[in-house]
Amino acid sequence: MSRLVYLLNGPNLNLLGKRQPHIYGHETLADVERDCRALAGELALELRFHQSNREYELIDWIHEARETAVGIVMNPAAFTHTSVAILDALNTFEGTVIEVHISNVHKREEFRHHSFVSKRADGVIAGFGTQGYLLGLHRVAKLLDEKKG
Repeated sequence: MSRLVYLLNGPNLNLLGKRQPHIYGHETLADVERDCRALAGELALELRFHQSNREYELIDWIHEARETAVGIVMNPAAFTHTSVAILDALNTFEGTVIEVHISNVHKREEFRHHSFVSKRADGVIAGFGTQGYLLGLHRVAKLLDEKKG
């Protein structure tokens, strides 16, 4: 059975560590990728790690994941609150979907409290900093192990 997980990041996450570090911390996206790859190895997961500021690229990767992956861990960033298209793409994916947010979106502006992605996500992790990505990978691995079990 495949243990491929797509880890997808939305707009502005390429600036992680530089943009609003008081909200998002000082770790870079390269740091997140390094830590996720290390954990994926420990959990016997294969990882595809992508970031884009373009909605259509994220949708294309979700479509690609339909054919190959068992899970998607996604930080849709601002697309969380605006993208029905990403929700529609995620609704075509049959594996596990975990939504991740670095900050606690519920302590922020009102518009950030709504998530289209949550309507499809099997779990939502918010406010744990970049550790949320690792928690998401742990959850996907746990569900795979239980299914195999």
